Amino acid sequence: MKRTAIASIALLATLALAGCSAAAGSSGAYDMPAEVQPADGGAAVEDSLQSGAGAPVADRSQIITGYMTVTVETPADAAKDAVRIVEGVNGRVDGRQEYAPTDGDKGSSQLTLRIPSDALDATIEKLGDLGTVVEISTTADDVTSQVKDVDARVKSLQASVDRLTALLATAKDVDQLVSIESSLTQRQGDLESMLAQQRSLGDQVSLATITLSLISEADAPPPPAPVTFLTGLETGWGAFVAFISGAVVVIGVLLPWIVFFGLVAAVVVFIVRWRKRRAGSDVPAA
Repeated sequence: MKRTAIASIALLATLALAGCSAAAGSSGAYDMPAEVQPADGGAAVEDSLQSGAGAPVADRSQIITGYMTVTVETPADAAKDAVRIVEGVNGRVDGRQEYAPTDGDKGSSQLTLRIPSDALDATIEKLGDLGTVVEISTTADDVTSQVKDVDARVKSLQASVDRLTALLATAKDVDQLVSIESSLTQRQGDLESMLAQQRSLGDQVSLATITLSLISEADAPPPPAPVTFLTGLETGWGAFVAFISGAVVVIGVLLPWIVFFGLVAAVVVFIVRWRKRRAGSDVPAA
C-alpha cells in the first residue's frame, strides 16, 4: 500500500508538471508581455557592458575633440588649403567663419573640421605645416560601453520587431490583432530612436571634431627715421600745416556766429547813439 501510494503521488506530480508545460507552450504564442520583452535583451546589455570594460585598446570606441591655432601669412588662403587637406582624407567641414582684415592684421579664419579618427595625427601634422602652430589640444572620451550597449539594444529590438511581425500573421481574432499591432508600433518607434543614437555615436566615433583657428601676425610698425635737420624741418612743417588746417576749420565754424553777433552789436550801438542824440536835442536852451 505504501509503495502504491508513493507511485500514485509521483505519477500525479509528473502529470501536473506536464500540464503546466503544455499550458505555457500553448499560451506563449499570444502572451504579449513575454513576446514584447526582448528574449535576451538584459543578458545582451549586461554582456556588452562587461566586454566594454575590458576591451583591448584597439577595440575601444573614442570620441575625439580638440582645437588648434596656427599663425599663417594669409588666413583666407590657408583656410582653403585646410579644406583641401581635410577633404583629401574623406573628412568634411561642418562650420566656417572668416573675418576681414583690419588695421594691423590680415584677418582670421575659424573652421570646424570633421577628420577621420584613423587619419587624425597625419592630418594635424599637415595642418600645422600651413604656418606656425601656436597651440594644440585634443581630448578622447571613451564610449566603448555606450556603443556596445546601444548595439545590443538595437539587436534585441530588431529581434522583438521580427517576432511581433511574425505573430501578426498568425493572429486569430481582432483583439489579438490589435494587441500585436500596438506592441509592434511601440517596438518600431523604440528601434528607430535607438538606431538614431547608433548613427550619432558612430559619426562621432569615426570622425574627430577639431576647431582650427587661423590667425595672422600683426604688421610690424616701420622703424623710426633718423633725427636730422631735414626730418625736424619736415616734422615742424607738418605740425604747422596741421595747426593752420585746424585753425581754418575753427574759423569756418565760428564765422556765421561772429557775423550774427556783429550785426546785433551794430544795431544796439545805433539805437544807443540815436537815443543820446534825441535826448540832447530835447534839452531847452538857457
